Amino acid sequence: MKANRLILCILILLGSKSFSQDKEIPAGIAKYFVAPDSLKENYGDYRSPLIFNNGEHVQTIKQWELRKAEIRRNWEHYLGKWPALDEEQKFEYLDSIDKGNYMQYTVRFKWTPQEWTKGYLLIPKELEGEKPAVVSVFYDAETSIGIGSESRPFRPWRDFATQLVNRGFVTLSIGTKEASERNEFSLYYPSIDNVSVQPLSMLGYAANSAYHVLANHKEVNKDKIGIVGHSFGGKWAMFASCLTDNFAAAAWSDPGVAFQEDRESINYWEPWYLGYHPKPWRKRGLITEDNPAFGVYEALRNSGHNLQELHALMAPRPFLVSGGAEDPVSRWRVLNHAVQVNKLLGFENRVAMTNRPMHALTQEASEAIYSFFTHFLK
Repeated sequence: MKANRLILCILILLGSKSFSQDKEIPAGIAKYFVAPDSLKENYGDYRSPLIFNNGEHVQTIKQWELRKAEIRRNWEHYLGKWPALDEEQKFEYLDSIDKGNYMQYTVRFKWTPQEWTKGYLLIPKELEGEKPAVVSVFYDAETSIGIGSESRPFRPWRDFATQLVNRGFVTLSIGTKEASERNEFSLYYPSIDNVSVQPLSMLGYAANSAYHVLANHKEVNKDKIGIVGHSFGGKWAMFASCLTDNFAAAAWSDPGVAFQEDRESINYWEPWYLGYHPKPWRKRGLITEDNPAFGVYEALRNSGHNLQELHALMAPRPFLVSGGAEDPVSRWRVLNHAVQVNKLLGFENRVAMTNRPMHALTQEASEAIYSFFTHFLK
């Protein structure tokens, strides 16, 4: 029986990404993979992702593969079906700057079937051969390379791309700068007047376009590409990594890893996330009788869906929640469901969470993200 489980685990990994199951977690981050004693095996009121739509319980790895496909179909029903991804495209290079120990390139690629974007590709100089890579997503591409933009000045500890390239990663920083300046923030396909894919899901599509264009780069190991984002970017990174098996590891900084209607920043109901409706848009803020939510968000909630279902799709790929004000330690109640799925697959130390009191990143929280990617991707 154990041999069969091992073979099935290997087959699962060959179909996605490969990791060393027995590699010891570094002492500096090991504590983040363990829930407090008071929250261990505490699953809250969240429905287990190991239960099929018909109520049957997943008992085997083979059944999990069927359930995983069912979860994806469930969410596609609400979020909309993606157009085909262009898996062959390559970067167009617009500019280059020698930054000393790495090169910074301004690049262009097609992130939706009808839209191009510009971003920053950072490549370390000293290391030869294929390297791990991380996509960084935010309101703009500039924040992750440490410069910010006129409308969104840089704040400390958000320069993910710069910090990671200095640790030997290729990094690609992208953002929705123009849409954010219009207070539209997201991507609307095929148009902002009539979407066929919820905007947050379309952001996930765009990040997966970034995955493919990175994977086609000669200096990138396509099996070792991660994704990171903070706040808006945390939501973006979460959906991008959960909706496909492309990203080998993910770090989500304080996105709100569960739906919650009494926190204004856990605002998945807004029209640029999962509550799309044609303009004029609802007034930004909490859902009230006078300011209701629209779109598929209400349908998801009324049907009992929550984000533990998406987290489960990461298994056995590792993820780190960099929790702040929106994701306190009590979030282990939702994350324990992903721990349980990994346990079924025969994996430990695949789900981690750091915690800080404020939404803003700290040096300790950011360093944990870098250590996490170094361990799992390098």
